[in-house]
Amino acid sequence: MSDVDLTLEAYADTIVPGVRRWPGDLAVAGVSDTPGAVEAGALELMRWDATGIHGGLDDLAGLADAHASRHAEERGLELEPGVPAFVALPFEGRTALVAQLTSPGHPEREFWILLSLFANMAYDSAAHTHTADAIRAGHPGLLAMGITPPDPDGLWRFERSGYGRELARTHPGTTADGSPA
Repeated sequence: MSDVDLTLEAYADTIVPGVRRWPGDLAVAGVSDTPGAVEAGALELMRWDATGIHGGLDDLAGLADAHASRHAEERGLELEPGVPAFVALPFEGRTALVAQLTSPGHPEREFWILLSLFANMAYDSAAHTHTADAIRAGHPGLLAMGITPPDPDGLWRFERSGYGRELARTHPGTTADGSPA
């Protein structure tokens, strides 16, 4: 895995922490007992051209590592050589740095908030994958939220209305597949 990918995964893991994928996993700090943004596909979502940030990820990873180096130097932390600086930070250092980068007044704030949003989106909505496919694959975020699989025909139907009552009758021109006429 490239240093850029390690840094981006470490950033995503700072936003939605997960369990380590294997012993010695550098990007995932392992502060959670369940899978987080990385296993939910954060890197895949960030690299998807539909996001609009895919072309700048190498630069963002470089900035994250530069900020992490300064953060460690200012605090007298010794980082493991040969490992990207952001990845080498302990989890507490990662969270402190992300808090600083996303704080009001930081000149790069918008970039870091955007990267954080994509980490959340990967976990919360599997935005890079069809929902039914993500559920079938055991997507950790959708499963954690209790999203149920669709019916065999691929449509979701609910036996009980969410508010305990039907909010509106189906329009008489609605087609069998639920499309408005």
